[in-house]
Amino acid sequence: MMSEMTMMAQHPVMAISFLSLLFIFILGIAAAAIFIIFLIDKFQQKDAIRHNYPVLARFRPFFETLGDFSRRYFFAMDREEMPFNRADRNWVYNAADNMDTTLAFGSTKNLNPPGTAIFVSTPFPTLDEDAAQTKPMIIGPFCKFPYSAKSLFNISGMSFGSISKPAILALSNGAKLADCWLNTGEGGLSPHHLAGGCDIVFQIGTAKYGVRDEFGVLSEEKLKEVASSEFVKMIEIKLSQGAKPGKGGILPGIKITAEVAAIRGIPVGKDSISPNRHLDINSVHEILNVVDKIRTITNKPVGIKFVVGDYDWLEEMFIEIHKRGLRSAPDFISVDGGDGGTGAAPMALLDNVGLPLRESLPVVADLLISYGLKERVRLIASGKLVTPSDVAWALCVGADFVNSARGFMFALGCIQVLKCQMNTCPTGIATHNPHLQKGLNPANKAVKVANYVKNLVHEVEVIAHSCGVNEPRLLKRNHVRIMQSNDISVRFDKLYPPPTIKSINEI
Repeated sequence: MMSEMTMMAQHPVMAISFLSLLFIFILGIAAAAIFIIFLIDKFQQKDAIRHNYPVLARFRPFFETLGDFSRRYFFAMDREEMPFNRADRNWVYNAADNMDTTLAFGSTKNLNPPGTAIFVSTPFPTLDEDAAQTKPMIIGPFCKFPYSAKSLFNISGMSFGSISKPAILALSNGAKLADCWLNTGEGGLSPHHLAGGCDIVFQIGTAKYGVRDEFGVLSEEKLKEVASSEFVKMIEIKLSQGAKPGKGGILPGIKITAEVAAIRGIPVGKDSISPNRHLDINSVHEILNVVDKIRTITNKPVGIKFVVGDYDWLEEMFIEIHKRGLRSAPDFISVDGGDGGTGAAPMALLDNVGLPLRESLPVVADLLISYGLKERVRLIASGKLVTPSDVAWALCVGADFVNSARGFMFALGCIQVLKCQMNTCPTGIATHNPHLQKGLNPANKAVKVANYVKNLVHEVEVIAHSCGVNEPRLLKRNHVRIMQSNDISVRFDKLYPPPTIKSINEI
C-alpha cells in the first residue's frame, strides 16, 4: 500500500489541491484571528489609539523599540546619546578589555559648549621617572580601625537585587585585583560581595536592609555581625541618592528572589520600597548622633551620602561639629550628583530634582575648607564620572576619591538598554533570569573590572603629568579651565576663588 505522500507525488494535481487547501485553511485562521483582535481593539475603552486604529496600533510598541534600536546603532553620532554617549562607552569598553585607547586624526568632542572642562597643560610636564603613583589615604583617623584606601577610583553602590549574583561576583573579584573598594548599595551584605576578598563599604539605606529587625529598626546585633567581617572597611549612611533624592530605594517585586529577600529581610516577590528618609534622622543633630552611634558599634569609619539641593543644612552641620568636637564629624562625605543613575526611579525625580555634581561638588568642597574640615572629612564624588577627564575634573575641584556605578556596569558589558527595572537585562547584569545570567562569566568580567580601574587611573595620571604635577591628587583648580558661553574658557579657580576660612568666633 502506497503512502499518502507517494500518491501525491504520482498525482501532481492532488498535491497542488492539498497545498491550496492548506494555504486557504491557514489564511482563514489568520483572518479569523485578525478579526477577533479587531473586535477586541474596537470595543475596548482603555486605549484610544487601539480603538481608532484596531490591529494596526498593536505594531506601535514594536516600531518604538525598533526606532530606539535604530537611533542607537545607526543614526546617533558618537557624542549624541544620553545619558552616556557612544564615545564614552567605547572608551570604557576598550579600557576594560585592556585594548589601545588612543585615537587618530583628531577629537570628535565639541569643546565649545559652556561647562566643558579643558585641562591646563604646562610646557614642563612631569617626566615618567619623576611621576608617582597615587598614595593611599587614611579615612577615619579617630576610629579604632581606620581605613587606608589605596585607590582613588572605586565602585559605587549597586545592590544585590538590583544587579545579579554573577555581576556582584565579578565586581568583588575585580575590586580585589584592582585594590579598590566595593560599595554594597543599600541591599545588604551578600556572600557574593565577600567572595572576592575585596575591601567593602557597607551602605545603610533608609530601610536598613541587612541590619534591620522585624520592625525595620536598626539591629545593633546584626550591624556588629556585618562589621565583624575583616573585609568591611567602612559604613556609609545613605541619606539620599542622586537619581531620586527625597525618595527611597525601589526594587520591583519581579527582581526579589528568595535569596534577595532573605538578605534584605523582606517578603519574596513584593515590591521593595524604602522610606523617603531614615526614620531616626530628621535633623543635622540626629545625623551626627547616628554617625556616632554606628561608629561606636562598629569601630570603623562612618560617612554619609547625599545629593545636594540646599547648602544651609551643611553649614548648620559643620557648625554643630565644631561645637561637639572634630571627632564627631562623619569620616567621609559622598556627594552624589542629581545626574546619578539607578535601577528604578520616578521620572519626575530622575529629570528634575537634585543639583548636578558640576555645581554641587565645588560648593561642598569650599564649605569643608571654610569650616576647617577638609583634612578631617574625606570628600567622595559620585555621579556620571566614568572617564579619565571626569575623574581628573573632580580631583581638581577638591574630591579625594571618585565613585562610579555605571562605569563599572559598562566594564561588565552593559549596552545601555535602559530597562534595568524590567528583569530582562540582555547582558545578565540587572536580571535574575538564570538563562540571561549565563552570558555573564564572573571570572572573565572580574579581569575587565580591574582593567577598567587600572587604565582609568593611569590616564588620570597622564592628565596630571601633562599639567605638571607628580600625581593626581596634586591637581588643583588652577589646572582646569571651564568654557563659557562666549567661547572663552576661564580658569576654575577664578570661577570659584579660594574660600574664606572662618574664624572660631564666626563658627
